[in-house]
Amino acid sequence: MPFLQLTAESSSNGMVERDFTVGEVPGVLWSPASGAARAPLVLMGHGGGTHGEHRAMAGHAHPLVTGCGFHVAVIDAPGHGDRPRTAHDEREIAELRKAQAAGAPEGPVVVRYNAGLAELAVPEWRSTLDALRELPEIGADGPVGYVGIGLGTAIGMPLVAVEPRITAAVFGMMWPDALIEKAKRITIPIEFAVQWDNERVPREASLSLFDAFASKEKTLHANVGKHFELARFEADSAVRFLARHLGRAVTSPA
Repeated sequence: MPFLQLTAESSSNGMVERDFTVGEVPGVLWSPASGAARAPLVLMGHGGGTHGEHRAMAGHAHPLVTGCGFHVAVIDAPGHGDRPRTAHDEREIAELRKAQAAGAPEGPVVVRYNAGLAELAVPEWRSTLDALRELPEIGADGPVGYVGIGLGTAIGMPLVAVEPRITAAVFGMMWPDALIEKAKRITIPIEFAVQWDNERVPREASLSLFDAFASKEKTLHANVGKHFELARFEADSAVRFLARHLGRAVTSPA
């Protein structure tokens, strides 16, 4: 099993930030600055074109860490951040840019590319989870949640479908084509975000994916707006959702 190597540490805004690697996969772990108390772990999937060190990820982690006391971890998806792009990555990205420039539907390219990324990333996430649970402040028996929108959903749903240690998840904003069968295998509580006027992922596609989840508890959040106009309060809702299902109180406004 690949082991976790801590490579750097800093602290600010009530969080300790630790860079790590598991094998050759880089990631970041945020923890409360108040101490290394045992607490649930939240895995966080980044969006397409970003990475674990992206400043937005620290912003998303902050209310989970300072408001709930969670530990929050993110790893770079294949071909993202400091991870080298393969020739296949370059071809797929070129196809996506070509479709966008021509005003053609980008869904077929994104679905195909993200499905390939998920095949690589799911085993990496499971190895990372194994390694993180060796840390005394996380432990092998604590609850685990997941949150990821866009690419974070394209990778997160296949992960959650096969990973029984994850007990609650937040998803949204992804084409259903490669994910319907994964959704049918997901039975944990989920929260799912939809932009009603999404120009990239049609609302009917999003609703079909939400309907496919086998979860007895699933909540749909549909807001007016386009793909990149997801409301800030949806991040706050995700914090409350994960706090409720992972057994933590929100101790500061989120």
